[in-house]
Amino acid sequence: MEGLWRAVTGQDPSPEDYSGVEFWSEPERAGWLTKQGDYIKTWRRRWFVLKQGKLLWFKDSNVSRASTPRGVLTMTTCQTVKGAEDVVHKPCAFELSCTSREAMYFVADSEKEKEDWINSIGRSIVQNSLALADSEVVDYDHPRR
Repeated sequence: MEGLWRAVTGQDPSPEDYSGVEFWSEPERAGWLTKQGDYIKTWRRRWFVLKQGKLLWFKDSNVSRASTPRGVLTMTTCQTVKGAEDVVHKPCAFELSCTSREAMYFVADSEKEKEDWINSIGRSIVQNSLALADSEVVDYDHPRR
């Protein structure tokens, strides 16, 4: 819940928000996106890393073990990712809708980058929601001990 507070208030995330995520090594996807601010609706270019069900963003692309993310979003709180050119009136734009906050808007550098990010984020949402659902399945034939 604390991570959600930071995401909503604009405070930097705490290490607990991304504990155990080796974001500096072999991400599922990484690259530059332009992100709309949460309160002041300006557009800022950030380096994004998708890894282990987390979307993290940084001020620059020199990400190392010592780097501190500017923000972290957990995919288990996300529901949909889709094109949003008609919403923000920018080419290569997409929207990420989450239960924990208002929709987030991004602009990729190309149509291909946009599609790649949508596919990667969508896959992560599904994988993380399935992992959650699997852990909630009750097996009535084999009671828990």
